[in-house]
Amino acid sequence: MTTTPVVKFSELKQEQLSEFLHDRIQVPEDLQANVMVTTLDKVYNWSRKSSMWPLLFGLACCAIEMIATAASRYDLARFGMEVMRPSPRQSDLMIVSGTVTKKMVPAIVRIYNQMAEPRYVLSMGACATGGGPFKEGYTVVSGIDKYIPVDVYVPGCPPTPEALIYGLLKLHEKVERQSITTVPWYRKGASEAIPVPVLGPDIFDPRKVQIIKEQTLGSAGAAKGGAAGKARLQPQPIPEDVKARIHAAQAKYRAQKQPA
Repeated sequence: MTTTPVVKFSELKQEQLSEFLHDRIQVPEDLQANVMVTTLDKVYNWSRKSSMWPLLFGLACCAIEMIATAASRYDLARFGMEVMRPSPRQSDLMIVSGTVTKKMVPAIVRIYNQMAEPRYVLSMGACATGGGPFKEGYTVVSGIDKYIPVDVYVPGCPPTPEALIYGLLKLHEKVERQSITTVPWYRKGASEAIPVPVLGPDIFDPRKVQIIKEQTLGSAGAAKGGAAGKARLQPQPIPEDVKARIHAAQAKYRAQKQPA
């Protein structure tokens, strides 16, 4: 017959608090039950990771899994994350869940810039991470990390709620490792906003305008204001033999269209 070991709760509490105790600070014995010595980073990061508010938006099928994660079966309220804010100014976690199209990227970057720091980004699913099965499509970007910084990647197509929770726990670990003395949002000077991509015939980063000019107009044309490159790209007259073949093809097409 086995006996259940007796648990001494005083020793168990001491083991749980050992990582918070400071070696160089001696607490009087009569106050050890009421005083705990720790660091400001530990308390600050613990409060941040325990009340991280995600931004409420979804792009495709991954959003359904994100909604299921917040429902009663998986219950994000255990992590203090049950409040999904519709406003970016009250959120500190952007979960990019679903396929990111080129038409949607400017809106995502604009919303990211509107979030107050500290802010984090979680890329949920294969589409948001690398384009997924639509990678070769002309409307889908191959990864949201090409436009905004991503902290945690959650693979899957779509990822399960358990995978999303695991990614959130990894994000909590990253938050716990940060220090007030080194984080960028407490340094001097304002943080620089990410330029919103421009959507035209294709989407491009405004910071790469000079590179685009050099590739399209040539380095000499881009350096001289584009004059040489523009001259090179001017339409050239069509040779006479080519015109003759075009006219012959047009006449043949019109002849075929005429009723017998």
